Amino acid sequence: MRLTPLAIGLLLGASALGAQGSATSEPPRWLAGCWELRVGARVVLEQWMAPEGGVMLGMSRTSVRDTVREWEHLYLGPRAGVLTYVARPSRQAETAFGAVDVNDSAVVFENPTHDFPTRILYRRRGADSLVARIEGLRNGQLRGIDFPYRRVGCP
Repeated sequence: MRLTPLAIGLLLGASALGAQGSATSEPPRWLAGCWELRVGARVVLEQWMAPEGGVMLGMSRTSVRDTVREWEHLYLGPRAGVLTYVARPSRQAETAFGAVDVNDSAVVFENPTHDFPTRILYRRRGADSLVARIEGLRNGQLRGIDFPYRRVGCP
């Protein structure tokens, strides 16, 4: 399964967070809004609705030169009492990742049975930027990809 940058966009690693937080069923309010990543002609826009009833809904779109290449529907809310990140990328089945750490500056989700990624992290950097990271094993080696986003006005 391929996730978009923010959806992939998230993994930094629980080791980087240490014992700062714990898993909770409350979604991180600071994630709400629109986030953009621009690299050359590629633009990734991820949008998260503010929490309502313990749930945040999101979507992501990746375009290159005015052509949509990827899209994703996102759910962040409780499942069996655990905050769960559910990604449904373009033309693929959904995959769920359970929260292992949530605090006021980062949230980490894991699904050790998924092929890649097995971990997704969002890390807040001030009010107007965040880094999404995905991690997992590829060919027996731990791999990670960072996606630096900046806050933008929602279209």
